[in-house]
Amino acid sequence: MNDTLRQWHPHVTVATVLVRDERYLLVEEAIDGRRVLNQPAGHLEPGETLIEAARRETLEETGWEVAIEAVLGASLFTASTSGISYLRTSFVASALHHDATRRLDRGIVATHWLSYAEILAAREHLRSESVLATIEQHRSGCRFPLDFFYPHAR
Repeated sequence: MNDTLRQWHPHVTVATVLVRDERYLLVEEAIDGRRVLNQPAGHLEPGETLIEAARRETLEETGWEVAIEAVLGASLFTASTSGISYLRTSFVASALHHDATRRLDRGIVATHWLSYAEILAAREHLRSESVLATIEQHRSGCRFPLDFFYPHAR
């Protein structure tokens, strides 16, 4: 095995697509001195499943408790600015309850319910091309059952 393969470790992340009244819930984040839009998303933490991570990240970044309904897909993305690779699993969720008083994760400026047209108009403000690709995947109707992930021992 060469040194490049031995040292390469993609970051495992999750993202959640939440739609209400034909509007997508996006977070506005302050990243490297600029404001960008992203799905509620973040890193998998030790000891949790991808589904648990998606629920947790959505709550922490938006104040919304959600029910994860389906797997939308997975993608491997390498950020052009940092060269870091991300293995991102995206989920479809439905809103259960919103806590408007909940303090959101550091770096989250606001949450926005945006139409597809508004997202396209804000394309240059998307955190990465993964944001629009995930929305396009959702709009295509692609869904996989949650048992796509087979059970594992903890």
